[in-house]
Amino acid sequence: MDSESNIQAGSGSAVGPGIPDSRAGEAETLRLLFDLARTLDHHVDLRDALGPVLDLLETRAGLGRGMVTLLDRAEGVLRIEEARGVSPEGKLRGTYRLGEGLVGRVFESGEPLYVPDLASEPRFLNRAGGRSRAELDGTVYYCVPIRRSGSVAGTLSAERRRDAQARGVPGIRGGLGDRGVSGARPARGTAQAVPDAEERAAADMDLLERVAALIADSAKLRERIREDSLRHGLAPDGPGLVVPAYAGDEALSGSMIGTSDALRAVLALVNQVAPSDATVLITGESGTGKELVAAEIHRKSRRAGGPFVKVNCAALPESVIESELFGHEKGAFTGAAGLRKGRFELAHGGTIFLDEIGELSPQVQVKLLRVLQEREIERVGGSRPVQVNVRVIAATNRSLEDELAAGRFREDLYYRLNVFPIRVPPLRERKSDIVLLADYFTEKYAARNGKVVKRISSPAIDLLTSYHWPGNVRELENCIERAVILSTDRVIHSYHLPPSLQSAVSTRTEPTSTLEAALSRLEKELIVEALKITGGNMAAAARSLGITERQMGLRVRHYAVNWRLYRAPRPARKAT
Repeated sequence: MDSESNIQAGSGSAVGPGIPDSRAGEAETLRLLFDLARTLDHHVDLRDALGPVLDLLETRAGLGRGMVTLLDRAEGVLRIEEARGVSPEGKLRGTYRLGEGLVGRVFESGEPLYVPDLASEPRFLNRAGGRSRAELDGTVYYCVPIRRSGSVAGTLSAERRRDAQARGVPGIRGGLGDRGVSGARPARGTAQAVPDAEERAAADMDLLERVAALIADSAKLRERIREDSLRHGLAPDGPGLVVPAYAGDEALSGSMIGTSDALRAVLALVNQVAPSDATVLITGESGTGKELVAAEIHRKSRRAGGPFVKVNCAALPESVIESELFGHEKGAFTGAAGLRKGRFELAHGGTIFLDEIGELSPQVQVKLLRVLQEREIERVGGSRPVQVNVRVIAATNRSLEDELAAGRFREDLYYRLNVFPIRVPPLRERKSDIVLLADYFTEKYAARNGKVVKRISSPAIDLLTSYHWPGNVRELENCIERAVILSTDRVIHSYHLPPSLQSAVSTRTEPTSTLEAALSRLEKELIVEALKITGGNMAAAARSLGITERQMGLRVRHYAVNWRLYRAPRPARKAT
């Protein structure tokens, strides 16, 4: 019998002759990782693969009650995506604020966590399971971050019973000193069958970190395959793992950002129309991101390798717009010293985006109609048609129906353009995207200005989400850029936002009426910020604000601030 057949799945003690235990354990670990990777690859939707992955961790490695949480950026909380040993009601209850409980702490710190005895861990919330202390006694707990594009996107956690230490994959041996994880030494069983608790924990943690990396890599690979498929006009294999977009993700550089139903509906239409060559008419208010939608259609189309030519019809003077769009021959007019290709010819093989299409004159509308009908243009001063292979995407913030009724827009051109209409919703219809966009712009302008801005305060978020944003995403971007420049303590506060966001008229709220009320709001914000910075230490928070601890206590009670929410987690106690 060869040595490989002597290595039993799920057992670290069955080792073939002449093979060191650590080598056998590593071989079994690699086999398990291979099976996990194959499981991830087998499922079309990565969400469907998470359950089988957690099952393999339990049956092959002895790590039970596996759980994957992902960040909901719109709400700023972690939600359970998949879990074993948790009821559907428990999944719904399993929502964690950043820094809250063990899961929230791992996400916030980005560091793995090892708890040798879950029953004696005060930070364990038991929110999803509803288990008694007796049931938790003797349970070892692990939690590791899932990293994506350099940032933490979620967590992977699992448990092991101390009386089952002999089960599972031994993995790579090593101490926990370099992991920042609390260690403990439960009583050993037989020396040959039960590995040292610290070695066991190191092996378990190593395995979970590898699995978390597999999940993250699989998500990135699926996104890349999907983009390549759409770019070449092929049907993508499936939706992949939908991880809410966040600031710093390179994939967002030219894409729409958000998770709202309104935006998802737009992106669904984009995915449907992109592989075709159909003409698209994008409508929506100024600043909603119509150009981004057009660019996304081009990026996901079979023309993605060709040019994407943008034309702002409203910005071109009437005297030159025809020449700009269709080009001109030498000598066509004074100053035409040579042949010049227009935007349509420059877009040959790609996409032309005509923004503010409602601004075109009737004369240019006639020529554009010919392009759509015949796929050919005629240069100014020329008599010979030029064939162009171009996809047309048009956009407007006007109501073209009203322009039709007023006789300012050709009916036949309207119906040629309106083959596949897409309405981009205003930001006030995408409330859940505001925080996500604000985070993205914060990171963008902090990097551009060489500053460090870690977060946006809760009162500032309240102002951002209550404002009606007549200027849409463009106004939000300008607002955040200003706030980043004004920030001096790595936080965007409400007083860094423009006055327009803080007036009752602009926010459509009831008037605050008095200076005293405004000062009270500011005082409460400063108290909350001080408690966050000091980890809920009342004395330290009072010192940072320049008041006594007694005054701090009075103000905390007056504003009904629960200072315990901001206490820093205490280190886990070692088992005795």
